[in-house]
Amino acid sequence: MTDQPEKLDLRSHDIAADKQAALRAAFPEVFTEGGKIDFERLKLALGETIDPGKERYGMNWPGKADCLKTIQQPSMATLIPVKEESEAWDTTENLIIEGDNLEVLKLLQKSYLGRVKMIYIDPPYNTGNDFIYPDNYSESLDTYLRYTGQVDSDGRKYSSNTEADGRFHSKWLNMMYPRLYLARNLLRENGLLFVSVDDNEVSNLRKILDEIFGEENFVDSIIWKKRYGGGAKEKYLVTLHEYILVYARSKDSIDNIYVPLSQAAIERYYKNQDEHFEQRGPFRTHPLESMRSFEERPNLRFAVTAPDGKEVWPKRQWRWSQERMFSELKAGHIHFSNDRDGEWVLSSKQYLRDEDGQRETKFFSVIDDIYSQHGTNETIELFGDAQTFPFAKPTKLIEKLLQIGTVPDENEIVLDFFAGSGTTAHSIQSLNNEDGGNRRYLLVQLPEPTGREDFPHITNITKERVRRVIKKMNDEEAGNLALKNSEKKQDRGFKVFKLQSSNFKTWNADVAKEPKALTQQLEMHVRHIVEGRTPEDLLYEILLKSGFPPTTPIETLTLAGQTVFSIADGAMLICLEKKLSPEVIKEMANRKPERVVCLDEGFAGNDQLKTNAVQTMKTKGVTSFRTV
Repeated sequence: MTDQPEKLDLRSHDIAADKQAALRAAFPEVFTEGGKIDFERLKLALGETIDPGKERYGMNWPGKADCLKTIQQPSMATLIPVKEESEAWDTTENLIIEGDNLEVLKLLQKSYLGRVKMIYIDPPYNTGNDFIYPDNYSESLDTYLRYTGQVDSDGRKYSSNTEADGRFHSKWLNMMYPRLYLARNLLRENGLLFVSVDDNEVSNLRKILDEIFGEENFVDSIIWKKRYGGGAKEKYLVTLHEYILVYARSKDSIDNIYVPLSQAAIERYYKNQDEHFEQRGPFRTHPLESMRSFEERPNLRFAVTAPDGKEVWPKRQWRWSQERMFSELKAGHIHFSNDRDGEWVLSSKQYLRDEDGQRETKFFSVIDDIYSQHGTNETIELFGDAQTFPFAKPTKLIEKLLQIGTVPDENEIVLDFFAGSGTTAHSIQSLNNEDGGNRRYLLVQLPEPTGREDFPHITNITKERVRRVIKKMNDEEAGNLALKNSEKKQDRGFKVFKLQSSNFKTWNADVAKEPKALTQQLEMHVRHIVEGRTPEDLLYEILLKSGFPPTTPIETLTLAGQTVFSIADGAMLICLEKKLSPEVIKEMANRKPERVVCLDEGFAGNDQLKTNAVQTMKTKGVTSFRTV
């Protein structure tokens, strides 16, 4: 610390600075005296791994360079708490954030960096219909705050992106790329990303995800059969499916993926029992005769002795080699049965996997038992009609993905930054209720106008849907004494925050060098809190910009007659008093927090008090004392 407290950085996380720091750690010799990167030195350091050619394999499109600039531009926005629209504010760890997801993702970089276990998004499919984002896709907070009637200053719809536009695919990529890039930063090392998409952009999405995540971290492409049959309107083939692309932050960090078996699937295992049942449990069988599609190999034709001593030959050939066959036979892993003609049939045994009492199996890459109509039915059940939010994804579909991407009882965070009607939150609440899990959700949704009087914006639907789901669960629990008295209580609530400009006015270095303009800047510097903002608004911005999630526990203290907020059991103290006393400074320092933040206005121009405060904090071992 110096003799003056440092200023709290009101910008979001600096992505470019992180990359430079990583490069400096690996190649300190490539930095010049002024801290710039000498690319000639970098080329020498990397040797033959540098590719000097102009023609390289990769994905490029108009606007990609601007995407990277957009990513590197920090946000000066904040999230304003809205308690009156929240549920169980004091206890919940779930979040619903209303705002542009690009700006919000930037704001979450400090507090959620490497903390999210799973991301699921259902972004616009770019079908040629409207989707809501400004035409240049480099929108800023100002763009969002001007965004009311969905038209720009020239009367053009922000959302239009038709195939007649020469940059139809480029615009979609420019919208998606920075959001996916920022989202990756939030994932844990063993985190997974799931993205719903259809044929319009699946090939482009694969390429940008390969670039952002690394193609070695591609896990699979899930095929979702979304409807039962076809319709008369299809001109060519009847399209029944969509895709869900799955990527890992680091595939080496994820374990084998198992999901719980359904009761019907478990019962199929119990159809087979043998002398090993007590020790090994039930099993399924798989024929050991090879299919006709297998390459013909004479060494896979040999006799196996059946329980009655008869030699059994394959009609064509076995799936296993002779060595493996007799090894598995000796271990009791081969099941003998008779077909309708009384002939012996050999099958391998697949035992029921039982991990900590949980019957599990590997997940198949095709989902063919959940349909779009199920999502429509859920909307009708909750709102009374299908038009409140048409084409919502079914909760059972998202629940399947949650079983792949999360563990029930580890407080894992699930992010959805194209939240729509709130299906992800609904799915998490339902799955937690079913398996006793405590997954948490973080939803982000743009307040797109709907043209309805009851739900004027999509975010109204999002919040109301989750409220109704929570109420239904609470009502069911109230009528069930066993559930009501259960020790494990579910988190059935959410905190609402809305994207807004910073609570603090910042110095504008570009202001005209005129007396009147400079006077206004100086006045703003003295009275730098935006009018109408509450102490709670300020508190949550400081929390966010200091790297704490908005769900962090906050305790209100009274020290030396002044209000002080204790963050995360005293790890940080925040005092927003506009006239600080030496006594409150001393009391805060005596608690030995790691960090202290005060309003600069609180020192009322008293430099001596500010200097003494710095020394007091330093004496007590406070590592960071900042003002804002």
